Amino acid sequence: MPYRELIQSGRKIILAVVDGLGGLPVLGGFTEMELAHLPNLDMLARRYPVGALEPVAAGITPGSGPAHLALFGYDPLKYRIGRGILEALGVDMEVRRGDLAIRGNFATVRDGVVVDRRAGRIPTEENRRLIERLKAIDEVKGVRVIWKSGKEHRFVLLLRGEGLSPEVAETDPGKEGLPPREPEPLSPTPQARFTAEVLREIVERASQLLKDEPQANFFLLRGYAMLPDMPTFEEKWGLKAFGVASYPMYRGLAKLVGMTVPSDTPDFESEIEALRRNWNDYDFFYIHFKDADKAGEDGDWRKKVAALERFDSYVPRLLELGGVLAITGDHDTPCLIRGHSWHYVPLVIASERAGVPTAWHFTERESLTGALGLRPSTDLMGLLLASAGRLKKFGA
Repeated sequence: MPYRELIQSGRKIILAVVDGLGGLPVLGGFTEMELAHLPNLDMLARRYPVGALEPVAAGITPGSGPAHLALFGYDPLKYRIGRGILEALGVDMEVRRGDLAIRGNFATVRDGVVVDRRAGRIPTEENRRLIERLKAIDEVKGVRVIWKSGKEHRFVLLLRGEGLSPEVAETDPGKEGLPPREPEPLSPTPQARFTAEVLREIVERASQLLKDEPQANFFLLRGYAMLPDMPTFEEKWGLKAFGVASYPMYRGLAKLVGMTVPSDTPDFESEIEALRRNWNDYDFFYIHFKDADKAGEDGDWRKKVAALERFDSYVPRLLELGGVLAITGDHDTPCLIRGHSWHYVPLVIASERAGVPTAWHFTERESLTGALGLRPSTDLMGLLLASAGRLKKFGA
């Protein structure tokens, strides 16, 4: 679509992403959003149009990376980005061309079987202690090994050297009750075989360093990735963009597309304050709320309802900033599934230009019949530009 040639000045845009927003019926036929008391979101649904977004394609459950890229207007099937590169950027690591970035999860293994893929979500302070120990592994087969703590159980492993490849099997089995997978090469190339050898040695040496830990006695590796070649958000949309998130991966996503991202936003309160401080300097603002997704993955619908209600309490402060406010999720995380899902994600755009209001509540059910329709997430940026008066007429 010829969006770039139609760009003009207009209102500022805020995209608030409630990670894991929607759900499925969990109690008496009601979903998490229907069970929650959301007066501010319901007010937006009554005043402005709602709709629903399909993250990738019918039936495809997305990771957070492709789901966010789609919201930013990038085809997630064209730009396939491993989670490792996002985590590395998110924790402010220097990433060079040819580096291999890998996301790590501390885990608990008993008798050769993974019993907790997140090691009980160990405190970040504990994570830092363990990473300091693992830094003893700083070189393998001529490859530099760089470690960096993330939040809770997460960390980043960065390999720097010649002949590396992301085409190696992830060691995360994907669920508890299975043994960790071996980092086997996924292609017959010398680079894949060499990288697999490096990772096998790292895992073996690290397991000896961690074997006496009560919880985080192992780690799992996934999301192998190198820097992609892609246009920046400003090149694609003509908008100077600012992004805030408390979790490293989402900061990494914003950095990947060229947004300015501060590092001092440990919670949603500080994220909103960062938007306020930088309001005059940017055209587009991305802000991320994580708690609903965490509750969904835990299968705790009461906790998810509380998280949604907590986000709702912040909506007036987002509206006070001005501009066009869009609220949606990158994907749904139903408590019933205890993970991401492929279902349509509710959307509301607070702009008089956006369309006709049809809903009474901001819920999964009512969003399916709203004026914004059922659309791929990649359509969102076009809707936001139009709703902000930033698109000229196409043709005569």
